[in-house]
Amino acid sequence: MTTTTGGDAPLPGPRPDVDLYDTTLRDGTQREGITLSVEDKLRVARTMDELGVAYIEGGWPGANPKDTEFFARAADGELQLEQATLVAFGMTRAAGRAAEDDAQLAALLAARTPVITLVGKSWGYHVDEALRTSRAENLAMVGDSVRHLVAEGRRVMFDAEHFFDGWARDRSYARDVAVAAAEAGAEAVVLCDTNGGAMPWDVAEVVDEMVRTLGVDVGLHFHDDGGCAVANSLLGLEVGARQVQGTANGIGERCGNANLFTLLGDLQLKRAVPLVAPAQLERLTEISHAVAELCNQSTPSVSPYVGHTAFSHKAGLHASALAKAPDMYQHVDPDVVGNRQRLVVSELAGRSNILIKATELGLTIGDEQAREVLAEVKRREALGWSYEAADASFALLLRRCVGSLTDADEPFRTSSFRVTVSGGSDDAGPRAEATVAVEVGGDRRLGAGEGNGPVDALDHAFRNAVNGTWPVLRDVSLVDYKVRILEATAGTDATTRVLVTSSCGGRIVDTVGVHPNVVEASWLALSDAYVHAIITAAEEAAV
Repeated sequence: MTTTTGGDAPLPGPRPDVDLYDTTLRDGTQREGITLSVEDKLRVARTMDELGVAYIEGGWPGANPKDTEFFARAADGELQLEQATLVAFGMTRAAGRAAEDDAQLAALLAARTPVITLVGKSWGYHVDEALRTSRAENLAMVGDSVRHLVAEGRRVMFDAEHFFDGWARDRSYARDVAVAAAEAGAEAVVLCDTNGGAMPWDVAEVVDEMVRTLGVDVGLHFHDDGGCAVANSLLGLEVGARQVQGTANGIGERCGNANLFTLLGDLQLKRAVPLVAPAQLERLTEISHAVAELCNQSTPSVSPYVGHTAFSHKAGLHASALAKAPDMYQHVDPDVVGNRQRLVVSELAGRSNILIKATELGLTIGDEQAREVLAEVKRREALGWSYEAADASFALLLRRCVGSLTDADEPFRTSSFRVTVSGGSDDAGPRAEATVAVEVGGDRRLGAGEGNGPVDALDHAFRNAVNGTWPVLRDVSLVDYKVRILEATAGTDATTRVLVTSSCGGRIVDTVGVHPNVVEASWLALSDAYVHAIITAAEEAAV
């Protein structure tokens, strides 16, 4: 691909030695709702190191006790990175103070990292109004700080904060700040779009000029407030930038940062830039979900490459084509990033969806059976059921429709259940009690349980009723629970849809239940989760 910025000369394209710089532990944790303990930060760092990034920014030593402890424990041997280099982040010296006497710079040195990233103002407006110092003094702050750290034996990178806004309003001063850092010994000057409003049609020209001007490596740091963080990063690399910063799953302040996983996929699979080993790329989805879990988040389902729906297909036309050639509706093979193709079954599905799903389950069905299953799916969806987010419930429906799961094969049958919920001023909050009666192999089993809500109580009651009959149920735990009101105008008499996400030995299972009674809907979804786990375990044991 040949790209130009408007002149005759083609852009050089991304260099083969681009460095991925991970700022999840610093910039990423500025996302609202994310708080990481020191243990969490150590685990995230190890996980990102396994992916093969070049740099991991651990935080801001001296700014808070947690980050200071993180770097102390890392330096004492608790963080053994195989590939990545740990980076400490902090500000340039304070105005009017010698670099040798600056407490923040001293804290950066005390972190004992081989690389330090300094951030400084490159927008004159911020120098005037935020720092309240002269622009000449700001240039001195940048140069003095870099020289001091380099003299102490550290590799230094410089984050030119608000660079693109500064360039748009006073490019001469923004350039002067970047040059001051480079001339003082910074090995890379990172152009930061701190407010996230830079647009692609400006980025290539700006980065191209700075690559030609500085004589040191140029890095990129984009926020996503305009929805262009990944695009801007790719364009900057296309004109010769050497380093790109981002975060796991794009987390970060406000709308987030450039998504490091998307950048990795795009660069390695689309531009043939060899950033990580193929085996590491195959762990991309796994690592995305692992880091999200540590951050008490979920990988956004629509995230490129790693999202749950990244390779999902709902339309019958797509499924029919995929059965013939998977690349007809997929831009890459999901296996190369550790994801998988999913065929979603809904009222938009065609017969091919059903046939392919049956094959995935090891079932052989004919066209007529597929039509019958599809008709049943459409009938149920008209009543409020939805199987596109409940693969396990659809697998059971398919088995029941084609006769591979008959009434006699069902592990248990629910006879009745009862739930009572009590409330009051008790500090423990409202409690729920449940009794469940089920038939197992012709025997009636009765169990009682207590929980912090009706679903929790039902779960305990059922487990007490079956009392270890199926050991696999010990590995089944509730991960997520969603309730959707399907008829907003019906008030408390509305039909509700409940989606339950369970974990079974690390395998995520989604089930659905629909009923005007929310407790009944919840029980239908829970029952499917139990049945699916029991049947799957039996089939795996038989192999």
